[in-house]
Amino acid sequence: MTPQMIDRLWQALQDTLLMVGVSAGIAVLAGIPLAVFLVTSDRNGIFPAPRLNRIAGALVNGFRAVPFIVLLVALIPFTRLVAGTTIGVWAAIVPLAVSATPFFARIAEVSLREVDPGLIEAAQSIGCRRWHIVRHVLLPEALPGIIGGFTITVVTMIGASAMAGAVGAGGLGDVAIRYGYQRFDTTVMMAVIAILIVLVCAVQFAGDTAVRRLRAR
Repeated sequence: MTPQMIDRLWQALQDTLLMVGVSAGIAVLAGIPLAVFLVTSDRNGIFPAPRLNRIAGALVNGFRAVPFIVLLVALIPFTRLVAGTTIGVWAAIVPLAVSATPFFARIAEVSLREVDPGLIEAAQSIGCRRWHIVRHVLLPEALPGIIGGFTITVVTMIGASAMAGAVGAGGLGDVAIRYGYQRFDTTVMMAVIAILIVLVCAVQFAGDTAVRRLRAR
């Protein structure tokens, strides 16, 4: 572990955090509205639109069914259009966000469906508008489950970001492939694995702590 390799690992960690952080932000901004739509547009939802619901559900299932490495290659033209390149951190953010959004949307959807229907009926009986029910009943009640699902999503994205390193996306996966695997350097490989384990444990701990505090209120 030379000083140069330590610098490479530090830069790779920063690249991984950037990839996962930006992609996770996009997944939240797109995934929660998508989950709300899937729940509220159901046949028995507060904004019933069964046909649109089926279309949205089919699209979500379609993207979830594609393995990330396949999606990474299939989205190359779209990635080049959005990011202007197919190599590097910003190029990896596009497929990461596209892959994470439907995954997180389904997890958030499950949390939203677990909200007690009696609370929604009570809100309707006192004259609450439908959007107020979404904002003040559905989302607050489902928040612990949504945060727990977001934690799982981020952990999954950390693994996917390492996989993206195999195709020139940078980050810890790139260091593991180039300097660990291709040069048969077990020390570098073990260092990358250790960093990934610590990163996943930190994310999981933060998520579990947030969920416990929300449920205790």
